[in-house]
Amino acid sequence: MDIRELYVSAKGDREFREVAEALEAAKAYADREVIIHIAPGIYHEEIVINQDNVSLIGAGAESTIVTYSHYANEIMPEGDKRGTFRTASVFIDADNFYANEITFQNEAGQGYKVGQALAVYADGDHLVFENCRFEGYQDTLFTAPLPMKEMQPGGFKGPKEFAPRRVGRHLYKNCYLAGNIDFIFGGGIAYFDGCEIFMKYRDDDELSGYVTAPSTFEGQKYGYVFNHCRFTSDCPESTAYLGRPWRNHAKAVVINSEIGPHIKKEGWHDWNKKNAWNTLFFAEYGNFGEGASQERAPFVTMLSKEEAEEYTIENVLGW
Repeated sequence: MDIRELYVSAKGDREFREVAEALEAAKAYADREVIIHIAPGIYHEEIVINQDNVSLIGAGAESTIVTYSHYANEIMPEGDKRGTFRTASVFIDADNFYANEITFQNEAGQGYKVGQALAVYADGDHLVFENCRFEGYQDTLFTAPLPMKEMQPGGFKGPKEFAPRRVGRHLYKNCYLAGNIDFIFGGGIAYFDGCEIFMKYRDDDELSGYVTAPSTFEGQKYGYVFNHCRFTSDCPESTAYLGRPWRNHAKAVVINSEIGPHIKKEGWHDWNKKNAWNTLFFAEYGNFGEGASQERAPFVTMLSKEEAEEYTIENVLGW
């Protein structure tokens, strides 16, 4: 496939000043792979990517920042709240997407003040993020698809509310993901390899938050896998959980990872859904650090060495 390269600089010294302008221009090259190079700068813009085979290449995650500030409690012109799924700073609805050395951010603030606020809504297959940063508070990264049905009417209001549910496969390699309440959530298959998962303090010394909230579909073999990751935090000790089930068939596996002291001994929460104990799959193997434990909640599976070896990128993603 031919390649078309486009260049963006906030200083105005390249083809485009805004990422959105380059994405609009990329539509003329839908039959090619498009690589968009982004110079250092803060790009305060709402981004939509709905074209396959697009790459965003930053000049360093610390210096190339795409950010916006929509939030769930924001009142829309028609009078209703924006809701979770219309808040994304970056909305990806495409296959074969690649990003490298970029920060994706939602700067709306703490969830207890503004509600959910997505940095990235990632919907598609074969999405790869390498050396990227995801910054937010509540619901930082959504790995689509949505569950089949919302809990409350209108709860899924947004760009994919009525779309067919398609499970995508995502790879997050050497990335930094930060937030506090359910800040990695959704029904997609996502592999986190060598990432730092940072729990941000939320002004609550009793409960800091939950790293994940998977909504894995029934019968889906894999959900989230964290391998060789570091779970870090600036929160008090024993105030956080590795995850809770957004839907009853949630799956998340943490292996060979360093777990900080902010994680409680029980490790995982059932979201007060004891009926989910026999359907969810939260599992661990070979973890270490002050927050690692062999005394997890009774619904948590402690894998054998042989079982843990199944969770390779190749097996989980099929690449």
